[in-house]
Amino acid sequence: MTFKAFAVLALFALSACAGDNKWATDAQMAAPSAHFVAEPPRSITLFTVQSTRNGSGAHSGLLINASEQVMFDPAGSWYHPYLPERGDVHYGVTPKMVSFYIDYHARETFNVIEQTVVVSPEVAELIKQRAEAYGSVPSAQCAHSISSILHGVPGFEAISGTWYPNKLMKEFAQLPGVTRKLITDDDADNNHGVLMVQAGQTPPAP
Repeated sequence: MTFKAFAVLALFALSACAGDNKWATDAQMAAPSAHFVAEPPRSITLFTVQSTRNGSGAHSGLLINASEQVMFDPAGSWYHPYLPERGDVHYGVTPKMVSFYIDYHARETFNVIEQTVVVSPEVAELIKQRAEAYGSVPSAQCAHSISSILHGVPGFEAISGTWYPNKLMKEFAQLPGVTRKLITDDDADNNHGVLMVQAGQTPPAP
């Protein structure tokens, strides 16, 4: 599917760990665009949304590069209408969609910290299955759900149960081989999400 096919307006504001309950239909899940296999190696990426004002953690999300690449965005407000979602797991997550996810959260009042660790295909698949089985996450439980999913997985022994995004980020930093990237953006705070507009097309009003 071309980039032009994704020409839509993301309308919804960042809401730290505000839960919902979506379940894509079987027909939506069967669409070719609903599944994307990323390049190896298999990896797990933790995104932490952090306030630029006081450093507090506002949200946690988990990108899982397994047999297919999915985004577990627990109690998050980010979505794309072309990505089917079941129980806070978004499918069909291409690199472009990852960029949209980051840009949606990063702004003058929030930075995004990206931490990635390479894992075996078996571990990546286990984490994906645990995320799928977890279901929709209630409000304010983003870090708790991710830490619960990772806790006990081989290689993630440093992850304990926590309710706090910053604590989860610090524990994730203890994993062997983890890399870290700080993403900043000077977009105004009311610039919610990514404007994905087909050339020459006027987007609908929010």
